[in-house]
Amino acid sequence: MPGDHPQSKFNKRKSSGVVVPNQPKWYQRLAAALIYTFERCLTLTLRVRWDDRAGIATGKIQGPVIFCIWHNRLGLSMFVWRTYVRRHYPGNGLVALISASKDGALLAATLEQFGVKPVRGSSSRRGAQALVELASSLERGCHAAITPDGPRGPCYQVQSGVVALAQLTGAVVIPASYHASHKVTFKSWDRFQLPLPFARCEIILGEPMVFPGDITDQERETLRRQLEANLREITHD
Repeated sequence: MPGDHPQSKFNKRKSSGVVVPNQPKWYQRLAAALIYTFERCLTLTLRVRWDDRAGIATGKIQGPVIFCIWHNRLGLSMFVWRTYVRRHYPGNGLVALISASKDGALLAATLEQFGVKPVRGSSSRRGAQALVELASSLERGCHAAITPDGPRGPCYQVQSGVVALAQLTGAVVIPASYHASHKVTFKSWDRFQLPLPFARCEIILGEPMVFPGDITDQERETLRRQLEANLREITHD
């Protein structure tokens, strides 16, 4: 998710101390509509190959799922949801963890264009409340999407939030990534990648993982590292 900014006059707090997420401004909603249109046009030109190791299309998975995708692979995340997951295993929709920052407001508005509900929070702000909201959505049958190395990185390092959510809910975790034959790589902390028109794209939905609630800290860390290794294994820069 987009990185957080220092607290400012836009980061208001309720009297209870709960962080109020920055809401999209009119120009951010306009930008979100343009991003939506651009994504739809771009993805029409892509030559896509699906590698569904998770078994989304074959009924291998039961119950709601937590999808994990690196921050720099967000460019095709809505394409994956819109054209594959929603068609084969829609559940009750998708919720996505988005930063409560001003940058997060733009991404939240963009996701809403695709019919995805944003849940605002990060490890530094509104994290506990976001975890509760995500867990409630999973209990209602929604899928969840998390960038495990966001919003600040380091790049390609899984943070503990996704593990906590999986343990709390019992939902299966599916790593997802893609490789584009032709792309633009931005000079950002996550080296964000955007496929170019007519690129060949291999989209991989990795092997599902389960995080039991009754494991030791050492076992939890072992599984976190395994998830990180699985995500890196299906990611080719």
